[in-house]
Amino acid sequence: MIDILSICQEAADMTAAARPDDLFDKAVQHNAVFLSVAKTELDSLMRFGDWQALIKEASFCTINGKTFYAFDEIVFDFYALVHNTIYVKDGLKKVIGALTSEDFMHEKYFSNSGVEIAFKVENNGFRFLNNPGDGIQIVFMYRSNAVCIDAKTLEPKSVLSKNTDVPIFDAYLVKLGIIWRFLKRSGLDYEEEYNEYQKELKKRFGLETAPKDICLAKSEFNLDGNHAVQIVFKG
Repeated sequence: MIDILSICQEAADMTAAARPDDLFDKAVQHNAVFLSVAKTELDSLMRFGDWQALIKEASFCTINGKTFYAFDEIVFDFYALVHNTIYVKDGLKKVIGALTSEDFMHEKYFSNSGVEIAFKVENNGFRFLNNPGDGIQIVFMYRSNAVCIDAKTLEPKSVLSKNTDVPIFDAYLVKLGIIWRFLKRSGLDYEEEYNEYQKELKKRFGLETAPKDICLAKSEFNLDGNHAVQIVFKG
């Protein structure tokens, strides 16, 4: 793992700039400039799309009489909901092992408790249209707002606060982003560096992006007199 200070120092070497020795020493201008462009780059990458490293699963249990559950009350690092990933877990909370993608999707969408509930997503949260009662577990996927992790605790963080913080994103991509942003901030030509960054960004995002939604086409039919469900998976 390469920390943010080391990445900024490598970027400084590539731009013939003075190496930062402490990004949080505000008394030294080039330290402050590198911290600023590093924060901008990491925030830009976080907002770019559904990176695999940012996708997490969360859940909450309903409380009788409570009809609104804000995302930031459920998870501290919420940025955006991953659509088509909300489901109701059955009351047994079964422990399951390794599954094929088909088994996982069947468990996710059809192994439910059968409780009739209705809710919609609004105002950055879940709003139930009826009283769901106690103990119904709602599970969903979301994109985290984390941009780095603490090198010692491995805790995800939404903003840089230490020289030793490690970016969640590919170190080489972050370095390229810092280089062109530093050149732009300094009033220098950055077209070549920017184009190289864009190429690497598309390549890395293509490799690390979250899996696409699986479309389920459900149809019922009888097989030897028994009821069956046919599920068709489309990538």
